[in-house]
Amino acid sequence: MEPKALLAALVTLFFWASAFAGIRAGLLGYSPGHLTLLRFLVASSALLLYAFFARIPPPRGKDLPRLLVLGVLGITLYHTALNFGEKTVSAGAASLLIASGPVFTALLSYFFLKEKLSLWGWGGILLAFSGAALIAFGEGGGVRLEKGALLILLSALSTSFYFVLQKPLFARYPPQAMTVYTLILGTLPLLFFAPGLGEALRTAPLSATLSVVYLGLFPGALAYFTWTYALSKTPASRLASFLYLSPLLAILIGYLWLGEVPSPLALLGGGLALLGVLVVNTWGRV
Repeated sequence: MEPKALLAALVTLFFWASAFAGIRAGLLGYSPGHLTLLRFLVASSALLLYAFFARIPPPRGKDLPRLLVLGVLGITLYHTALNFGEKTVSAGAASLLIASGPVFTALLSYFFLKEKLSLWGWGGILLAFSGAALIAFGEGGGVRLEKGALLILLSALSTSFYFVLQKPLFARYPPQAMTVYTLILGTLPLLFFAPGLGEALRTAPLSATLSVVYLGLFPGALAYFTWTYALSKTPASRLASFLYLSPLLAILIGYLWLGEVPSPLALLGGGLALLGVLVVNTWGRV
């Protein structure tokens, strides 16, 4: 993996891991729908400003339907389901459930992109997923098929499609442009949640509003930039394995930000997840 791509992936993971605690903080003042819309209005505004100064041209007309589908999968559906799911799931456990995404991504990459992992690679994914499962049991008493858990699993599946289906478009668009297009197009359907947003802004605590602004600028605009860059340089199945580091980071950030104390079982799971990622990226190539 190229050093720049690795650095970009690690920057993304840090900010995405912090998003789980940030969402919990934002939900103290906003509904899930208002939080999602406000977050991506902030992110879209930042990206529009960037696109203006970077002179990023609009996408080709024939690619708009595909880019809209990508935006709906990666932004609209992913974040709406995640935020509603986090109403009943802790920050660490939510990050863990999202970690089922690399399994979906590896399978989709095999069928859509013809990417292959060795037996070591699949073993590493299984090991990392087992670590994620331990975090689930340690943080939330196990993963039960409740409404919140199912919504977060839906988020994992939608973002896996988002990662895989955008790969062929890198032949026509640089990663910066892809980030601008998909994030802004994915924000448009979120305007469904616009009614009442003004009143929510007026009554929400400043701390909740600042959390949402943080979510828009850093886990939103910046982290999608860095992830899309890393994805343009790395096979989707291998890059997605790095998401197994997210639960460990989210537990640490959740402890520092929200006071959510991790259990020993969750910490053991984090160690297994880290080991699994190392296995995938060291011996996972065919």
